[in-house]
Amino acid sequence: MKSNRPQLAFICYKNISAMNLWLFKQEPDEFSYKNLESTGKTLWDGVSNPLALKYLRQINKGDKVFFYHTGKEKAIVGEMLVSAGPKKDPKSDDEKLVVVEVVPSKKLKNPVGLDQIKADSSLSDWELVRIPRLSVMPVTQKQWDRIQELSKESS
Repeated sequence: MKSNRPQLAFICYKNISAMNLWLFKQEPDEFSYKNLESTGKTLWDGVSNPLALKYLRQINKGDKVFFYHTGKEKAIVGEMLVSAGPKKDPKSDDEKLVVVEVVPSKKLKNPVGLDQIKADSSLSDWELVRIPRLSVMPVTQKQWDRIQELSKESS
């Protein structure tokens, strides 16, 4: 007997508007999270590593970003929000170089140091630990959540 009910088809689509999570590194003597809070926004530029540029090109407006202070501090200190996606670096003639615009979102309650991150087995596969010189990298939801937890603990 043939049913008159319509057949349901399940189709999976990649949600291309889904928010992604990232980490950007910067020397605080050059530009710190405090500077970002003061200026209200900035173009994230100066990225030249091919892998970091690949990641920078994948960033979308609305993505969340951890701000990592390099140098002496070596810690995640705050969160940013991408307010404008990738575009050609206006300060360069090199067509390969891109920038994104970011705005401050919130300062972490406690900075999360690289030593804490390296000591946490759940973060051992993160590029922050494996490829320490990379200035732009993806962050998984699990890594993001763990950093949030660590930032709530007193350092």
